[in-house]
Amino acid sequence: MEAFSDGVIAIIITIMVLELRPPHAANLSGLIPLTPVFLSYLLSFVILGIYWSNHHHLLQAVERVDGRVLWSNLHLLFWVSLMPFVTAWMGENSFAAVPVAIYGVVQTLAGMAYFILTRALLAIHRRDSVLAKALGRDFKGKISIVINLLAIPLAFVRSWIACVLYVLVVAMWLIPDRRIEKRFG
Repeated sequence: MEAFSDGVIAIIITIMVLELRPPHAANLSGLIPLTPVFLSYLLSFVILGIYWSNHHHLLQAVERVDGRVLWSNLHLLFWVSLMPFVTAWMGENSFAAVPVAIYGVVQTLAGMAYFILTRALLAIHRRDSVLAKALGRDFKGKISIVINLLAIPLAFVRSWIACVLYVLVVAMWLIPDRRIEKRFG
């Protein structure tokens, strides 16, 4: 499951970078119109890196999987696989309201899918397992979903507010989540 998920995420990142088109101009000023495209790519690249890192750590604590876990993992990969589309749409349209809101929908549903995956894993592990102790209440996971949900309607007020909220979620997760590492250390 880990190798498959790693491969899917690697392909998603590859697809995203292939969406970056070089400017037609041969000078630095040709890069200026590509700023929204690059910024949306950067945001999504970091988000994918966060998912990959946390998924990797999560699976280090897993003792076993079942069909429910496999399908929950596919559910997560489905939402994450939409990132190249919403990233390109948001960047190509200079952070217009609808693409920014739909980006938030995908982020929210990916976060919910990750939460569902953790619950499926907890359902087949003992309450005193490394996984159960490490996940605890998962405050960051829950608050991330709430912040992304708030960003969706705010995209229609000012799309930059929604983008700031997406960056806030990223900033929260850039502080490494060491819950699982602590349990093994």
